[in-house]
Amino acid sequence: MEVLKRLFEQHYRFQPEQVHPLQGQLGGSGRAIVRLAGQGISAIGILYSVREENIAFLEFSKHFRRHGLPVPEIYKEDLDEGAYLEEDLGDSTLYEFLVQNRSEGAVALPALEAYRRVVAVLPRFQVEVGRNLNYKVCYPRASFDRQSIAWDLNYFKYYFLRLAGISFNEQALEHDFGRLTKFLLSADRDYFLYRDFQSRNIMLRDGQPFFLDYQGGRKGALQYDIASLLYDGKADLPPEMRQSLLDYYLECLGDYVNVNREAFMEHFYAYVYVRIMQAMGAYGFRGFYERKSHFLQSVPYALKNLRWLAHNVKLSIDVPALLDAFHSMLASEKLQGLASSAEPLKVRIFSFSFHRQMPADESGNGGGYIFDARSLPNPGREEQFRALTGKDEPVIAYLNQQVSVHQYLANVLSLVDGSVAGYQRRGFKNLMVSFGCTGGQHRSVFLAEQLAKHVRAGSGVEVVVRHIELEKMNK
Repeated sequence: MEVLKRLFEQHYRFQPEQVHPLQGQLGGSGRAIVRLAGQGISAIGILYSVREENIAFLEFSKHFRRHGLPVPEIYKEDLDEGAYLEEDLGDSTLYEFLVQNRSEGAVALPALEAYRRVVAVLPRFQVEVGRNLNYKVCYPRASFDRQSIAWDLNYFKYYFLRLAGISFNEQALEHDFGRLTKFLLSADRDYFLYRDFQSRNIMLRDGQPFFLDYQGGRKGALQYDIASLLYDGKADLPPEMRQSLLDYYLECLGDYVNVNREAFMEHFYAYVYVRIMQAMGAYGFRGFYERKSHFLQSVPYALKNLRWLAHNVKLSIDVPALLDAFHSMLASEKLQGLASSAEPLKVRIFSFSFHRQMPADESGNGGGYIFDARSLPNPGREEQFRALTGKDEPVIAYLNQQVSVHQYLANVLSLVDGSVAGYQRRGFKNLMVSFGCTGGQHRSVFLAEQLAKHVRAGSGVEVVVRHIELEKMNK
């Protein structure tokens, strides 16, 4: 981390006071991502050993910024050390916002509007700004070509079908792969393909979208990225919302290029299928092969998408062996077992006052962690904060300036992360974490909210937050 501290000091002319790993943003990429902060300023530091990907990300970022696209500003870089420092876009992803704005499968209007804002920007990446991009820096391929498609299809075949125990005729499947590849390549592919355009790679700041993780970008077809967003497995968008957003995307796309809707739709679902297969290859590799079980929690959502496609879509090419493999997946007892156990770990986070009532354990799991925040500086003793809560910006800013608060929170995050990983490994379904302070209004509320943001950034976790004293105040 010393190289990131050095880059921070070179840019801001002072040393960072805190360095916090952002483990929830690691995903499957292998990047080390940290937030460096001091004097009320923060930045994100990245450490990654693949020089070619770093070059692609930095070049793309600078190009996009020059053309006014909402991507992070690059402050400093050291390619020899595999390090760069970029703008801090906050902690709220589109996925997290979606989770917060849905109930019993229904997506609330704020989330739909956020998706529409995202969809409206996509054609600018693909057409307007992507037109003059330096594709020579693309890694590992300059276009989504025959080789790229073959890698994705074989990833699916060997790391998902094989490891999930799905039987198939390899020669017949290869024949279908060849036919599918030829069909995919017959689409117009002279556009920027973002490659991983999905809800966890889109940040929301003040309600506006900002975009990350396009280092795998290359030339390709328009259909791929919108398919990635709409069939993003764990986002689990309702079919009517997907159709509405697809219609809106085509409307926005029409501002940049002449759109032949019939030709676009002829290839669209083939790109949906290849994107789902790429994702399932990743689930299989991380889950079955590397035994990181939380990746397998995404499989039921991919199966749900495949089931919908089987009932609602007919491709214009024949791929019988591939469709047979999909049907076998949907009928697989092993995969059905994943579906039946797909209920996520529920992490219930409370704030409370030690002078009043402690939260009751409703799960029967024993109460979990209880953290005492009374050793931390108390905003409630300051007149300007007395009527506010730990959810209000002035209180948040005050507590964020306290080194002791960051040290305390870092220790809490380490403990809770270990328990979340262990609970998921062992199939437990409930973890309870409670923060107490004197009045249950400032410190405990702040800590509960910070932990909730951190845990939501992970996979396979449902987060429920309750502030006991604030609930009483609001009655």
